[in-house]
Amino acid sequence: MEIEESRIMGLDFGIKRIGVALSDPLKTFAYPHSTIQNDDKKNIQLEKIIKEKSVIKIILGIPNEVKKSKTSIYDEVIKFRDELTKYFNIEVLLWDETYTSVIAERKILESVSRKKKRQNKSLIDMNSAAIILQEYLDSIT
Repeated sequence: MEIEESRIMGLDFGIKRIGVALSDPLKTFAYPHSTIQNDDKKNIQLEKIIKEKSVIKIILGIPNEVKKSKTSIYDEVIKFRDELTKYFNIEVLLWDETYTSVIAERKILESVSRKKKRQNKSLIDMNSAAIILQEYLDSIT
């Protein structure tokens, strides 16, 4: 495995689903990859992607703590980060995901013509993950 072929993964954590995005090997741009169910098989599915794509780091979206409310999943994201770090022995960075779903929905409205497909929540999740990852990639270049 050459280091040039490694990638960074972006994750948009949700109680039901987790959006997955990947960087290109040059770590310049992010693209939506998939959405997986947040269930007891999630680590197996993530492990498959991590191995296939030579993922060296994970960027995990987290809600802004200042806006933490009773409906916030902030604590769940922290637990998920700890689980990822332990399970995969990989660096997991937290990234503010404020407004990523709104931006993802807007992008989907602009690029997806069929209404039924635009309402697919999985599409929003993986696009949100791509936005989280792209913001991180932009910050390191």
